[in-house]
Amino acid sequence: MTPAEHAIAAADLLSAERTGKQIGLLTLRHPNMGMDDAYEVQNAIYRAKLAEGRKVIGWKIGLTSKAMQYALNIDIPDSGILFDDMMFDSGATVPAGRFIQPRIEAEIAFVTKSSLGGDTVTREDVIAATDYVTPAFEILDTRILRVDPETGKTRTVFDTISDNAANAGVVLGTARHKIDAIDLRWIGALTFRNGEIEETGLGAGVLNDPIESVVWLARRMATYGQSIEPGQIILSGSFIRPVECPSGAEIHADFGTFGSVDICFA
Repeated sequence: MTPAEHAIAAADLLSAERTGKQIGLLTLRHPNMGMDDAYEVQNAIYRAKLAEGRKVIGWKIGLTSKAMQYALNIDIPDSGILFDDMMFDSGATVPAGRFIQPRIEAEIAFVTKSSLGGDTVTREDVIAATDYVTPAFEILDTRILRVDPETGKTRTVFDTISDNAANAGVVLGTARHKIDAIDLRWIGALTFRNGEIEETGLGAGVLNDPIESVVWLARRMATYGQSIEPGQIILSGSFIRPVECPSGAEIHADFGTFGSVDICFA
């Protein structure tokens, strides 16, 4: 893809976000697009949002589970950007029409107290840079069709990365924990929709340890000359399958002694 094509794809995705009308698969429009193209489209969205006055509040990491990687035939996670208008309080209600096809994932969020960057970042660096960890939801949305109606072709990881890794919102719980006081591999969540259990999972589903997910992100960002800044939120990756959130959905995740997080959809 050319820089002009990256810009057009980004503009189309931004329009879809504003209007609630999905666009077709970018991988059908550009059959030869690759990973670098996908991140260039995402970066064009990033620049456009900054120009609109948005601020970056953190980063999300996706495709951290083996099941999702096998499903998309990749062997690495992906990442996206959290902006200030994506933040929701636990217990809040998402207004009707805010998203196109919202889903949620239960995750462990890291909040940093110092910068984190470089291609040699270690788990010890992540621990030292983390202020606290907390239960969280990531709200997913898709500005790209999941399946092309004419060909039956499904979106690929390149479509998803271009679409800011399907990122749409973040909800943090109120509980805060020191990262070195707990083994995040054993943090689990029971996720309910309208009082019925939908998904369960353990932190170990995220690259065996959510800390390793943040290591991966910091190193990947270093290749683009970026770093994680103090006070930013890092969504380390889901350890459940996405839960659909139609109108009227009330979502609750019970993380046991780690805390809980709630969100409703009008």
